[in-house]
Amino acid sequence: MSTTALELAGKHIVLGLTGGIAAYKAAELCRALVKEGASVQVVMTPSSEQFITKVTMQALSGRPVLGSQWDDTPVNGVANNMPHINATRGADAIVIAPCSADFMAKLLHGRADELLSLMCLARPIAEVPLIIAPAMNREMWANPATQRNVAQLKADGITVLDVGEGDQACGEVGDGRMLEADEILADLIAFFTPKSLAGHKVLITAGPTYEAIDPVRGITNLSSGKMGFAIARAAHEAGAEVTLIAGPVSLPTPRGVKRVDIKSAQNMHVASIEYAKTASIFIATAAVADWRPAQTADQKLKKDGSGDVPQLSFVENPDILATVAQSPRGKQGSEGKDIGLKGGLFCVGFAAESENLLDHAQAKRARKGVPLLVGNIGPATFGQDDNALLLVDEHHVKELPRASKRMLAKQLVADIAARLGQTI
Repeated sequence: MSTTALELAGKHIVLGLTGGIAAYKAAELCRALVKEGASVQVVMTPSSEQFITKVTMQALSGRPVLGSQWDDTPVNGVANNMPHINATRGADAIVIAPCSADFMAKLLHGRADELLSLMCLARPIAEVPLIIAPAMNREMWANPATQRNVAQLKADGITVLDVGEGDQACGEVGDGRMLEADEILADLIAFFTPKSLAGHKVLITAGPTYEAIDPVRGITNLSSGKMGFAIARAAHEAGAEVTLIAGPVSLPTPRGVKRVDIKSAQNMHVASIEYAKTASIFIATAAVADWRPAQTADQKLKKDGSGDVPQLSFVENPDILATVAQSPRGKQGSEGKDIGLKGGLFCVGFAAESENLLDHAQAKRARKGVPLLVGNIGPATFGQDDNALLLVDEHHVKELPRASKRMLAKQLVADIAARLGQTI
C-alpha cells in the first residue's frame, strides 16, 4: 500500500503563461501539478510564445494549449465556440505563472485584448479564484505603479504570491524573480487546504539536540526532524501562525513558517518557554537529550597513550514538555478550557520508544500532564520518510497506520483541530 497521496487529486487548474524568461519555470510547475493529480489546461499569451513553445506545454499537460480567443479547439472533449467562457467553467483556480507587470496592470483595469485576460475577466469570481505569481526585473517590481497594482489586486480578491530574491536574467540581483515551481506548488496546496486552525498560534519543537563534550564532540541522537517539519507545514496550511524551534538539522524551512534554530536542550528550553507565552498550541516533537555533560571542556579532549578514558559525569536536562504543560496556561489547556491566546495552551507530546509503545506512551502522557501524547517507535522512524503513530489521550487510543510523514502530519493536525473545535 502506498504511503503517499496525490495532494491535488481532482483539482482542475487553468495555468496561464505571460511573457517573461520565467516561462521555463511554468513547464516545471505544469509537470508538478500533473504529478500531484491535477488536470491542467494551459493558456498562453502571444508574448509567452516568444519564451516557450505550445508543443512543450501540450506535452507536459496532455492537453491542447489554448492561445487565441478565436481558437475553437474542443475543451474537455466539448465543442468550444467561446474559449474565454468555456475554459474556466469547472476550473478550481486560474493560476498565472509567470505574471508580468504588464499583465498585472491589465487585470487591474479589466483590459481584455487576448484570450488569457478575457478568461480572467469572464471567470465566475465566486467560484474560480485567480492566483498570480509575479515575475519581473527588480526595478519593475519596486516601481510605485507596480506596488499600487499589487495592493489593488489583493483588495479585489486576487491572490498575489510572493516574489523570490536573487540573480535575475538581466544580470541584476534583487526581488522580483518568480518563485520556484516547488514553492508555487506548496502555496497552491496550502491555498486549497481547509483552514481548520485559523486564528491559532502553533509552537513546534523538532529534531535532536546536541550536548557538547568539548569544542568538537558531543552527544546527540538520530532524529532527523522530518516529522516536526511536516507538522509545521501542515499547521501553516491549516491557517495557523507557526513557529518552529529546530535542533541541528539540514531541512529546508516550510513556506510561511517562522524558524528558530537552537543547538542544546537548554537552548530549546529557553526558546520554548518564551514562545509558548503567545502560543495556543504546543507540539513537542523534538527528541531532546535527557542528559548533558556536567562540564564542557574548553579544548578538545585527547588520547595520551595511557589507555585512560576521560570520566564524564552527567546532569539531567530540563523537561521542556512538562515545564510548559504544568504552567498555568498548560494546566488550563489540559482541562480543555478556553484554549487560545488569552486562555489555555493545548500541549501535545511525542514519545519515541523502542518497545512497549502503548504502555510507555500512556505512562508518559500521565507523567507529563498533557491531554494528547503521540507515540512512535524511534528506531523505525528516525531518518525515514514514513512512520506510524499512536494517539493516546486520557480515555482513548487511536492508531494512524504507517504512511508518509506528510500524510501523518495532516492527519494529526486535523485531529488536533477537531479536539479544539477551532476554539481560540
